[in-house]
Formats: sequence, structure tokens, C-alpha cells
Amino acid sequence: MEDKLQSFFNDNDFDIHEPHSGHLDRFERKLEAPNEKKSFSWKWMGAAASIILILGFYLGKMQPGEAEFSIAKFDPDMAETESFFVTTIRQEIKEIERHRNIETESLIENALDEIEELEEQYQTFIKELSKNHNKRLIIKSLIGNYQQRLTVLENLLSKLEYQKNPAKFEINYDEII
Repeated sequence: MEDKLQSFFNDNDFDIHEPHSGHLDRFERKLEAPNEKKSFSWKWMGAAASIILILGFYLGKMQPGEAEFSIAKFDPDMAETESFFVTTIRQEIKEIERHRNIETESLIENALDEIEELEEQYQTFIKELSKNHNKRLIIKSLIGNYQQRLTVLENLLSKLEYQKNPAKFEINYDEII
């Protein structure tokens, strides 16, 4: 067996293909060509990041918040009530976001669409509040709107908790009696 291998190498039978004509010339030109090193400017990258950051902070502050469309603007006594609802709704949404995954995505999106519709209804009430003389009735409607949002979010949280751990919610009828 060693003789066959030795004869194979001695005969140079393994070198059967030749490179195309001019291959060696092209290869030498590539080796001799000056290396064009593309420079990366960290200064420009830092400046661009700074501009984006400043723009982000500016736009974040310029977004209309709850204060722009506020019940407290029309009835200062309601400021605490409104603050309670806004804070509670934000906390509920943060809690819901912790449950977000592929299985819960459609459930969460449907509830958030419902919240968005309630927000549009809220904006309509605010517009009516500035025009209408019966402010108490509209303020009650606004508070009802906040309560509806909380109900939607609480129902969603219950569904998410059930979906996460259905055994926790099973009723044991023996324990009831």
C-alpha cells in the first residue's frame, strides 16, 4: 500500500488542473495594490448618537400627555381622582407588559385596542367639557371612562394569570362544602 501512495506522489498525478491564463499576474497585482483601509470615525458616530439622543429627549417632552387633556383643568377638585386613575392604569399596563409573549400577544393587543377606543371616547368627552355647561355629567362620564379602562385591564390580567397557571384557578368543590 505504501508503494502505491509513494508512486502516486512521485508521478505527480494529482496536479491535473492548470489555472487560467493571467491568473498569476492578477494575483501579483492584488498583492502589490496598496491597502485601502477604510477609516471609521468614532467622532462622527458619537456626534450622530448625541444628536439622536437630544432629539429623542426633545420629542419625548413634546408629546401631549395626560395633563394637556385633564379633568383637573376644568375641575381642580378632581385632580386627585384623575391622578389615582392615571397612576393605576399605568401600573396595570406595566404588569400586563410583563406577561407579554407569543401566546398572549393577541389577547393583549385586543385589550389595548379597547383601551385605545376608550381613550378616543375620553378625548371626545374633553372636547364636550370645554363647550358644555353641564360639566358634572361629563366629568362623571370621564370617571366612568377611567373605570372602564381599569376593568378592561383587570380582566386582561385575570385572563393572563389564568393562562399562566390554570390549576391555581380551579375550584375544588369539596372545599366549598
